[in-house]
Amino acid sequence: MIGYWLQHKPSHRDQIILISKVGAPLSEDKKGLSKKYIKQAVEASLKRLNTDYLDVYLSYYPDQDIPIEEILSAYAELIAEGKVLKIGASNYSVEQLQHALQVSAEQGLPKYEIFQPGYSLVEREQYETEYLPICEANQLKVITYFSLAAGFLSGKYRNLDQLQHSARKRQLERYFNERGLNILNTMDQLKEKYRAELSEIALAWAMAQSSVTAPIASATSTLQLDSFVKAMKLRLDSADIELLSQVSQY
Repeated sequence: MIGYWLQHKPSHRDQIILISKVGAPLSEDKKGLSKKYIKQAVEASLKRLNTDYLDVYLSYYPDQDIPIEEILSAYAELIAEGKVLKIGASNYSVEQLQHALQVSAEQGLPKYEIFQPGYSLVEREQYETEYLPICEANQLKVITYFSLAAGFLSGKYRNLDQLQHSARKRQLERYFNERGLNILNTMDQLKEKYRAELSEIALAWAMAQSSVTAPIASATSTLQLDSFVKAMKLRLDSADIELLSQVSQY
């Protein structure tokens, strides 16, 4: 869909940041981070997206069978060819991320400049205690996934009975505890003040965190997309940011 849009609106290419990723297993011969597969995958992405370059290319999962030197050298070649501008990583452990940054510095290879962790009002602890110090120390840009906690922070689900036929039941069940419901109730109190949906408040809180560059949220309708645009313009009072931070404290 993005490729189709770019094909018909080529003048818009330099107005967007286009991010793709590699590493997740798609089939037996399409997985991992070998140099050969990275180069194969990026060419396929460029073709599908109808573009000559990606602004950001992410190692979506680490590949323990491939030395990080091979992975980064593949990216070095793509950057030299102008097919990729920046690289990043997601789902790396703290140790894997630190090792990749160390190898980049020691061997003059491209550095992961973007990190993609899971982070939201209900999922804060791992990022804040493990990844945040590394991201700040290495000046990594942070784009957070599951920023609405699989839809829980939209307020769509209010009790476990509503999850019975949801494809996200297993993901959502763990949020239905006193802390999770307190977060929803607190956002309910702010809804009228800001004339905003709960998802907009949750995203605005994430964007207010100094280390977060941008939260990722999935839109499945134009109404949701319009709502996310509103979230970008929503500025919460410092007192309300602190209130949400307190009620979501782990």
